[in-house]
Amino acid sequence: MSRIGKRPIEIPEGVTVDIQPGNTVTVKGPKGELTNTFNEEMKIELEGNEMNVIRPSESKEHRSIHGTTRSVLDNMVVGVSKGFERSLELIGVGYRAQLQGKKLVLNVGYSHPVEFTPEEGIEIEVPENTKIIVRGIDRERVGALASNIRLTRPPEPYKGKGVRYVGEHVRRKEGKTGK
Repeated sequence: MSRIGKRPIEIPEGVTVDIQPGNTVTVKGPKGELTNTFNEEMKIELEGNEMNVIRPSESKEHRSIHGTTRSVLDNMVVGVSKGFERSLELIGVGYRAQLQGKKLVLNVGYSHPVEFTPEEGIEIEVPENTKIIVRGIDRERVGALASNIRLTRPPEPYKGKGVRYVGEHVRRKEGKTGK
């Protein structure tokens, strides 16, 4: 039995959940609205301020999507009530970030600046020129944008230079040694 799938999802005050036929779920809250369609075989029940996901059988397919369905629903509820954020930091001489309007411009050692335009519903903040914060209500899109920013210059193991998540540990390697 899926331990994650069995747990009920608490719905905080100010958040409304609407379940349509075909397992299309719309979650509205103070920060916005998210809609997602789930596997029609999964049964999504709403009882008061709790939501439960029930699987129809113990088959391998149903077991594998049970916990995932519950986690995505929980992320939707948390996203519209609190939101999600990912923080990145730039490490390296001359590496810096700046906002030009809504566009993020990175100078990370290439001959040209790298630009990112966030899609609707995603905000980018640059509190310092070496720190970037990506915020939004959709966990998947926030993580994808943060990952794409990190991929412009992933941290390298010799000097540790690059774009990394705040708190990410980069294993350092020893460089060449002479005779």
